[in-house]
Amino acid sequence: MRAKIRAVGAAITAAVLVVMALVTAQTASAAGLTEVTNFGTNPSNLRMYLYVPNNVAPRPAILVAVHYCTGSGPAFYSGTEFASLADRYGFIVVYPSATRSGSCFDVSSPQALRHDGGSDPVGIISMVRYVLQHNNADPNRVYVTGASSGGMMTNVLLGDYPDVFKAGAAFMGVPFGCFATTDGSSWNSTCSSGNLIKTPQQWGDLVRAAYPGYTGARPRMQVWHGTTDTTLAYPNFGEEIKQWTNVLGVSQTPSFTDHPQSSWTRTRYGGTGTQAPVEAISVQGVGHSLPLGGMAAMAIAFLGLDGSAPQSPSPSPTPSPTVSPSASPTVSPTASPSPSPSSSPSSQPGGACRVSYTVNAWNNGLTAQVNITNTGSSTINGWSLAFTLPGGQTVTGAWNATIAPSSGQVTAGNLSYNATIPPGGSTSFGFQATHTGNTGSPSSFTLNGAACS
Repeated sequence: MRAKIRAVGAAITAAVLVVMALVTAQTASAAGLTEVTNFGTNPSNLRMYLYVPNNVAPRPAILVAVHYCTGSGPAFYSGTEFASLADRYGFIVVYPSATRSGSCFDVSSPQALRHDGGSDPVGIISMVRYVLQHNNADPNRVYVTGASSGGMMTNVLLGDYPDVFKAGAAFMGVPFGCFATTDGSSWNSTCSSGNLIKTPQQWGDLVRAAYPGYTGARPRMQVWHGTTDTTLAYPNFGEEIKQWTNVLGVSQTPSFTDHPQSSWTRTRYGGTGTQAPVEAISVQGVGHSLPLGGMAAMAIAFLGLDGSAPQSPSPSPTPSPTVSPSASPTVSPTASPSPSPSSSPSSQPGGACRVSYTVNAWNNGLTAQVNITNTGSSTINGWSLAFTLPGGQTVTGAWNATIAPSSGQVTAGNLSYNATIPPGGSTSFGFQATHTGNTGSPSSFTLNGAACS
């Protein structure tokens, strides 16, 4: 058991080192991480860490961010983007810390898999209630995310407490109840290997049994998984989709498919918008190492913590029968919030364009969101935006575009689904980069050889 926990921890620790190399820790933020003690009922002796940004909203949302095995709340704070996103959008982040040997969360015991049953979920709910009482937080905007053991706990919390959480985003998790054991062990090899297969109804019944008699709304769910994950095997991704589509009463046939990056396949169920009931992102060729650059921002958009209004489900009356990796969407997706373009049109002929460029920087890292507006009278079919990055900036990842090279004069090109920009229309893309102190913006942009304003 301990060897397995160490293996999980080694995989995640390596991933965190990669993320920290790409996205420098938020410890340089003006706000800081604080530990809270005596926060309420805490049967498993969890520790509670709290991040309240300086620009916290008057009635803030709460995000619970749950770490991986061998990790801690402070490590998850330092190694992920959630605190910097809280700086941007004004929500509060709670980072629970497991204290048992191996630092995994309990997602296995009968107590953990029942509403108010005991163990870690009860302690985490006490943390949420503490923030609701002491930080004037909004009880209608409580969310959870996590990776590996934290991804499993995300599934557990949504099953145990549908009355508390409005949505969750699970990275490298397994379905609610998949890790259940009755022998005192906290490891379920059948589940971890991807060999625990159930029908959607069976998976859904496990969730419904966690809180007998509950008839209220169920939280939305976003799930992420790498196709080469050998720690919590990839078949668990499909089982999560089965479970949550059943719980939320929507079709297992996706109503929307796209590719936010070339190796990502995103499917939505029960709706086509950013906040569909269920969203699933499969990451080709990646193992047990999520979230990576740009993924946290997509999770925040799904949860609605970026300030976007909740979208009502809009099931497709004639959904596509299969998930096609080459399917082209009918709308232009965005991986992170994009600024609203101004609407003053230009009278310049073909190729006329306007670019807005928004930077969010911290310590040695930054993200940039770029919006391209076609101010001409002709449709743009295929676009290539050239610009020069300030010295010291190096691109480490991008969404909704390809970018090459990684520094100096670069060119961003469209993907298959966002090549067309009609007159007056816009498209957006973003990227993540490291920097050596210069967080400025490019001085000019050229679209398909024509200068943009």
